[in-house]
Amino acid sequence: MDASALPETELLLTGFLHAPAAILVLSNRHIVAANEEIERTFGWPREDLEGQSIRILYPSNVDFEKVGTRWQRWLKAQDTYEDERFMQRRNGEIIWVRVRGRTLTPEEPFKLTVWTLEHLKDRAPVTAALTAKEREVARGMVNGYTSKEIGLAMGISPRTVEVHRRSVKRKLGVHKPAELAAKLLSSRPLDLHE
Repeated sequence: MDASALPETELLLTGFLHAPAAILVLSNRHIVAANEEIERTFGWPREDLEGQSIRILYPSNVDFEKVGTRWQRWLKAQDTYEDERFMQRRNGEIIWVRVRGRTLTPEEPFKLTVWTLEHLKDRAPVTAALTAKEREVARGMVNGYTSKEIGLAMGISPRTVEVHRRSVKRKLGVHKPAELAAKLLSSRPLDLHE
């Protein structure tokens, strides 16, 4: 492809569509444009997402509402926002994502925004001092996997997974996988400058 032969608008569109970061353009929390990396990150073809509420990428209504309130409050004070949170793939898998956004209409923060979304494959929320193995087990628990399934994926025995499960529950002060998911989904955004 000869970039000099392309009109500027076509060059910009090509750059947006093929950028190596997942990008969404939203209007009032509805997806008006998505690039191709969105499909690799979330499993949704961009054409299927366009016109949908961003809620489709959240694991719960509560999370969607809390994040929206936080975004709106923050974007009224400054034009950029960043946090890390759980989001949901098309297949239902919960993933940890770093989200960075900017409003293009500060007077009405949700009117037009642009967002990048980065799947943090090797990180989980730092709500407690979890080890790398505990974070991996916590991800499996949140996604509803059994100890046997988690063990197979991690290459460890189900008994070892159970040891990590108990440690995660103790450190986070929860007793059931549903409580773990609720605690992680409702946790405050991370300070990314720590």
